[in-house]
Amino acid sequence: MPMPKNPDADSTTVKLSRETYSKLAALGKYGDTMDQIIQHLTTQARGLEDVVAGKSSITYIDGREGRLLYCGYDIADLAAHSNYEETTFLLWNGRLPTSGELNSFRQELAAKRAIPRDLISVLTTLPQNCDAMDALRVGVAALGIFDDPMYTQLERATSIASKTGTMVAAIHRHKHGQAIVPPREDLSFASNFLYMVTGKVPSEGDEDLMNVLLILHADHEFNASTFTARVIASTLSDVYSAITGAVGALKGPLHGGANEKVVEMTLEIGTPDRVDPYIREKLANKVKINGFGHRVYKTMDPRAKILKDMAGRFVRTEKEKQSLEIIERTEAILLREKNLHPNLDLYSGLALNHIGVPAYLFTPVFAIGRAPGWLAHVLEQFADNRIIRPIADYAGPPLTQYVPIEKRASSGGGR
Repeated sequence: MPMPKNPDADSTTVKLSRETYSKLAALGKYGDTMDQIIQHLTTQARGLEDVVAGKSSITYIDGREGRLLYCGYDIADLAAHSNYEETTFLLWNGRLPTSGELNSFRQELAAKRAIPRDLISVLTTLPQNCDAMDALRVGVAALGIFDDPMYTQLERATSIASKTGTMVAAIHRHKHGQAIVPPREDLSFASNFLYMVTGKVPSEGDEDLMNVLLILHADHEFNASTFTARVIASTLSDVYSAITGAVGALKGPLHGGANEKVVEMTLEIGTPDRVDPYIREKLANKVKINGFGHRVYKTMDPRAKILKDMAGRFVRTEKEKQSLEIIERTEAILLREKNLHPNLDLYSGLALNHIGVPAYLFTPVFAIGRAPGWLAHVLEQFADNRIIRPIADYAGPPLTQYVPIEKRASSGGGR
């Protein structure tokens, strides 16, 4: 990355070591000069966009090339060959397990799936019509009370990762007045979750698709919910508090829930021939189209590409085929008209519906998939901790003299 050749006469020349220069260059975008990089780093960004907030060895995102790596492994390879248990081991240990390690880890996760009877009582006393994410937040917080207080940090993480799916399934069954299905230790994590939701052991194809969805959601660097978990962990609060906070952040519609909106959009459009007028009307009225654009990716989200490539294999019914055609036509229009690329949410709702997950459970299932990543970041934060405490760019009034209340004039309003 070249230094500016003709700096202004009043500029200051600063000598940088090779190491410092390389670190700064790595923070820039393709084609940026060193002046541009430094200017960017010293300028406040709304929403902390592109601000480096810490180091992590868990996930790497190349937004320009559209690549996502977990501990160095490409998401496409993991989606094609891995599963929930192996990917969780990878995120927590920074390497893939041996056969013996994976078998032991699977058994450990399976043994911790069942949730305490008292926790079931908590979940089933909640109103049946309460929001599923609110119920999950209560469940994770309560788990911190009912779990063994002598658990190590890793045992706590294992308990949360194992039980999150069980809690979501119990919330779903309670919502419909159905008997809660206890977990089975002889099934994989993905298969067991679908079994607890539907009461039936899923097909091998549905189990594979569920594994892919869990892997694609497992981690995504310093997104809002993960960063929330790290901030809480940095205070040396407990793991359960950190994950409860992450669930709360994921509930927000600007983070989780967009795939549910995509499903609603496809239902509203109805048939493929209505895509063009529907989308053009939305664009004319400057209405956001869910499932498109991303803060980091400047090209197609690699997770969306994986699901798009799989969609042709898993869609079977005429309704699914029609929904896929609506989605693909919408994608073509947005790319042509606005140069907007799809993100994971565009295709994940179609996949979740296919395996029997209702729309109101989409975000809780997102939480199940993301729990291993949240926990990996919390454990990483604990391992090399410094409390996260940024500063604000103050935009309020200057120093103001205090006026006794009897001398204050009416302002005609307040805040």
